[in-house]
Amino acid sequence: MDERKIVVVVEEVEVARTALQWALHNLLRYGDLVTLLHVFPSLRSRSKKKLRLLRLKGFQLALSFKDICNNYPNTKTEIVVREGDREGGTIASMVRDIGASVLVLGLHEQSFIYKLAMAHSNIGNRLNCKVIAIKQPTQLTTTTRTISILDSSTNLDYSQIEISGLRIPAVPPPKIPYRICPNPSAIIWRSRRTRRKGSS
Repeated sequence: MDERKIVVVVEEVEVARTALQWALHNLLRYGDLVTLLHVFPSLRSRSKKKLRLLRLKGFQLALSFKDICNNYPNTKTEIVVREGDREGGTIASMVRDIGASVLVLGLHEQSFIYKLAMAHSNIGNRLNCKVIAIKQPTQLTTTTRTISILDSSTNLDYSQIEISGLRIPAVPPPKIPYRICPNPSAIIWRSRRTRRKGSS
């Protein structure tokens, strides 16, 4: 079995942690490499102190995600922290450079996948891997967001998974009566031997 590279987007939202836990529980195989990718936004001021602080904060956030990975045995993990744009261009180029087979992300209102789909008509070629977006259910769903991808729906393998509790029906299924022993008087016994046609 060859090694797969699974890239998980690290963000300061709870759904990103849920996406990582889902990937570790449902997607990870022995020998796979999990890359925790955090992209912090570029600043207009080129202050080295502010950039170093943002890089450090992103690395600490990625380390908290790595602690989740440490709870799963035989998990190979690497951390990548980069400066980039908010539209997802840096994430897309990093996913291609890493050679990821799967990109896992937590889906929320400010998710980069929406911005990437609006900025580029063919995000399937930009990512070049399977995309799994994990979405936590909300109490009241008021808005529905639809991404229309022109000319790339056949190239992009996109799955959206909504995590919710399992609902068990309150009424048990009806029982079907089954007879263990049929009516004894209905059994027919043959007491004499049957004759063969050829012998007399």
